[in-house]
Amino acid sequence: MQPDAQLGGEGYHLRIDGSGIAIDANAPAGIFYGLQTLDQLLPDGSDVREIAGVDVRDWPAYRWRGIHLDVSRHFFPVAVVERYIGVAAHYKLNVFHWHLTDDQGWRIQILRYPRLAGVGGCRAGTEMEGDATEIDAKRYCGYYTQAQIRAVVAYAAQRFVTVVPEIEMPGHSQAALAAYPQLACSPGPFRVRETWGVSDEILCPSEYTFSFLENVLREVMTLFPSPYIHVGGDEVPKDAWEHSAVVRALMRRKHIATYDGVQGYVDRRIEEFLAAHGRRMVGWDEILDGGVSKTAIVMSWRGEAGGIEAASRGNEAVMSPDGPLYFDAYQGDPNDEPLAIGNLSTPEDVYEYEPTPPSLTPPQAGEVIGVQGNLWTEYVATPSYLFYMLLPRMLSLGEIAWSDPHPRDWGAFEWRLGAQLPWLAEHGYAYRIPNPEFVVDGVSLRFANVSPSVRTVRATIDPGTVRVAIVTIVPGASIHYTTDGSLPTARSAVYAAPIPVSLAAGETSRIQAVAIQRDGESSTPSELSLGASSVRVSAGGSRRGVSRPG
Repeated sequence: MQPDAQLGGEGYHLRIDGSGIAIDANAPAGIFYGLQTLDQLLPDGSDVREIAGVDVRDWPAYRWRGIHLDVSRHFFPVAVVERYIGVAAHYKLNVFHWHLTDDQGWRIQILRYPRLAGVGGCRAGTEMEGDATEIDAKRYCGYYTQAQIRAVVAYAAQRFVTVVPEIEMPGHSQAALAAYPQLACSPGPFRVRETWGVSDEILCPSEYTFSFLENVLREVMTLFPSPYIHVGGDEVPKDAWEHSAVVRALMRRKHIATYDGVQGYVDRRIEEFLAAHGRRMVGWDEILDGGVSKTAIVMSWRGEAGGIEAASRGNEAVMSPDGPLYFDAYQGDPNDEPLAIGNLSTPEDVYEYEPTPPSLTPPQAGEVIGVQGNLWTEYVATPSYLFYMLLPRMLSLGEIAWSDPHPRDWGAFEWRLGAQLPWLAEHGYAYRIPNPEFVVDGVSLRFANVSPSVRTVRATIDPGTVRVAIVTIVPGASIHYTTDGSLPTARSAVYAAPIPVSLAAGETSRIQAVAIQRDGESSTPSELSLGASSVRVSAGGSRRGVSRPG
């Protein structure tokens, strides 16, 4: 094949016809992604491997297609991390953002500073179920050796995934302070934080601290060949700096007028150090507050404002807003779901997200290099729950990161998403089973119109009889439903045909349904509440969730 400039380094040309299967690409990554598409087209769970002819030329919309994992709040073994990377790569994500340090734990071995893992890698207890007054008093430890990190990086590289480590600074650093209290502006002692939230104890911008950070980053750079190093920079409370003679002296010496300016000085100094070693700094959008050079990459998490500001001033930006792209949010009614941080993010929310804000000019839009989903783990303690929170939302992320379809067509994508569930099951991945949906007289009532209870769709109809169909995108699943207000189970009526519902003015009817897979696993319940009125109004209701703490 002659090089095809349009395909770039990750695109591919897949052809399937009577003569066989051919994949052409400019680079090995393209061949890999072509193979992933081929695998997605083949039926799972069957020895029959037949596929219709196709001719596809395909390449990514964004070069940064990221998924994040916080291992500080809860630690996951290497095998779990590799499975996380593996499923991400299968759906064409190419950046794994590894959040390795925070107030609640330091998870990377640094040979020069052994106490970081030995002391900072353990906390005396853990907050229980979102109640900061309840600590379980169970010692919780974990960190990755340098050999383990090299193994993960090699595993990812084989799948064309770049591992971007995050070493938090100057905030979210209480675990480091517990190991080396001389890094703080106050005398300590400190202990690894046992509750969630943000610690007021942060790194002091002393020469000792800068030497420490540079030594840590030197070892980090030997482990991670990534051109990017993430330094955090978010949620930095400045109270400790306001009472520090070291900080006051620094401000006088460097003519810094504000404490945001102090953080800017820290960020720029670390950025210059990384640049001298051929690396680019990535930070959360707060790094803009104190000023960074235009070579820094800004990850916009507090909505889109940070990404828009970054792109407007010439910085590359990755869009990762809290809300649709925070995979620690609920996926349905909090009464039905395992404990989560708050808010609501469904696969549809993820799919409908537009990574490039329309307010940007074409040159500014070119600075938006990608999109990323983040999975924080305050309430995610087990591998099964980890993948439940990741999947299938991550498939929506993969679609907008690779294809960025315009216009969005959730109805078409939803069925393609459902067709991938057998692959996830065959490969042993836990996932959240999508809820059944209702169709009233041919009008689909999906959860784009969700009542305050989240799982309930409410609609007002004309008095008389309507027919309610219940559908599921889960291949092979049966639908069970109730009409008496009870929650449906595997023993409830099996849906076989549209249900006639007759209502007089002022009457209401409730139908609840679940989708149950062949393995017995069930979705959470969906509910349709129909009310009859002499005046027809469209189905509606605002989506509400639990507000997420900052």
